[in-house]
Amino acid sequence: MRAHAPRCHPCLTCFFGARAILFLAAFLIAASAAAQKDPSPGASSRAKSRADVARFRVRVESALAEVHAQKAYWGMVVADRDTGETLYELNADRFFTPASNVKIFTTAFTLATLGSEFRFTTTLGSKSTLEADGRLAGDLVFVGYGDPDLSNRKFPFAGKPEREGPAAKILAEMADEAVAKGLKVVDGDIVANDSIFPFDPYPAGWSTGDLFFAFGAPVGAIALNENAVSIEIRPGDRVGDPATIAVDPPAAADSLGLEISTSAGSDKPDFSVVRRPGLNFILLRGSVPLGTAPAKLDLAMTDPAETTARTLKQLLEARGVRVAGGIRVQHAPPPERKASGEVSLVPPLVPPVLTGNYEVLRNFIEHTSPPLIESVRLTNKLSLNLHAELFLRTIASQKVGIGTTDVGLTLEQDFLKAAGIPDGDVVLTDGSGLSANNLATPHAMFQLLLYASRQPWGGDFISSLPTAGVDGTLENRMKGTPAAGAIQAKTGTLEHDHAISGYATTIHGEHLVFAIFGNNNAQKGHDAVAALDAICVAMVEELGAPSAKKKRK
Repeated sequence: MRAHAPRCHPCLTCFFGARAILFLAAFLIAASAAAQKDPSPGASSRAKSRADVARFRVRVESALAEVHAQKAYWGMVVADRDTGETLYELNADRFFTPASNVKIFTTAFTLATLGSEFRFTTTLGSKSTLEADGRLAGDLVFVGYGDPDLSNRKFPFAGKPEREGPAAKILAEMADEAVAKGLKVVDGDIVANDSIFPFDPYPAGWSTGDLFFAFGAPVGAIALNENAVSIEIRPGDRVGDPATIAVDPPAAADSLGLEISTSAGSDKPDFSVVRRPGLNFILLRGSVPLGTAPAKLDLAMTDPAETTARTLKQLLEARGVRVAGGIRVQHAPPPERKASGEVSLVPPLVPPVLTGNYEVLRNFIEHTSPPLIESVRLTNKLSLNLHAELFLRTIASQKVGIGTTDVGLTLEQDFLKAAGIPDGDVVLTDGSGLSANNLATPHAMFQLLLYASRQPWGGDFISSLPTAGVDGTLENRMKGTPAAGAIQAKTGTLEHDHAISGYATTIHGEHLVFAIFGNNNAQKGHDAVAALDAICVAMVEELGAPSAKKKRK
């Protein structure tokens, strides 16, 4: 007899058991999907239950659903500044390119390390003694120590950037003082010495396309007119005539190639900037229409130290001082980096500050900068890249004796750790945010802002940020909304990346700290920041703490 294998007939137990398994799997999948869709997983349960937070969440989702925001990648944290309680977050622990929000890290680090009253000095001196007859037997040496404000800017910043006098105003004042002290003849050269920082004019990650313009000016311990050249172009008398060009400072004209003609009055101004090898690193070509108002451009200064030496020589000669020699520059060697990319914080036996002529110069002219807070305020209000880079190198020079970006960034990581930011949440390659290689999480930015608000220097730091609808890079944003005057925040803009982070006071009296990043946005101009502004306005209009007393974390 053939044995038959037993057959399994479906019974109710098996049937409902299978259904139960399927139901459980579906439930888990749905729960997982719901968790992924939770836009604010880090918010407290109390915050999630608040009606104002729910209204805010709806407005955020609406802003990010707009056509100009749909394809971008968004991350943010909004929290109560008094308690530290997170009210809303989205992708808060993901990396974003913060653009000029990097200046928040840099300027907070600067105030915490150097203090609001720190001042830069710039000197004019020589190895020789100025003789009674006004003769200086050797070179006259202009020494820069990283002052970013050797310009004609007016301080304090009063809502709008103001300038007074020529770009070389401070050099002219130093030349006047030298003449007043009896200087009549310089037997040697006019030397510009910027060797307190190793020669490394461009931080890692800067695009070659940025190096033409004032915002991409080279970084060095001498920063004449923020290492920028102002060019004013007027049309000639007839079509085809060369344009009339004025350069400030005038000595910078020798480092530029200028090929600009006069076009027909019906045309529009048309310029292109070309970077090329050789003496004239930047070539400006184009045309300006007949009968039109002057066109104005700001370009990067190609060799700030050389331009400074030439400018000083011209200023002295214009005041009757005879200079027998020419001009020279003194740079320190470029920084050395280990093959591993690590940075050593052990200063050399003879640090850069003691090399060259520093230890033997007899300084008889000294210029002192305004207090550091004035420069920090200018930096954050106007988003000045050069200033931020010089702050970072100055800290490195002051603390270690090696004024490089790498050393400054290494020291900054210690500061960020002390502020409560976990290792690896901020990856920086410069101090300004011009590099697209910088990375930060919204949570790291929020943590730094919360920390800064509770420090002795926090009031100065907050006052340095642009105010919505009032000044700086936020002057023309959120005007006519409740957010105007209620938000103090730093903006950030690269080609496809935008950010705004700072502090807000809502119409209901709640104090907020926030960080909002939007990356990979193909839109430009107003469309690119529309979602950021909409979220900021929603914060101010919707969020308001419940009546129960808040406890500070």
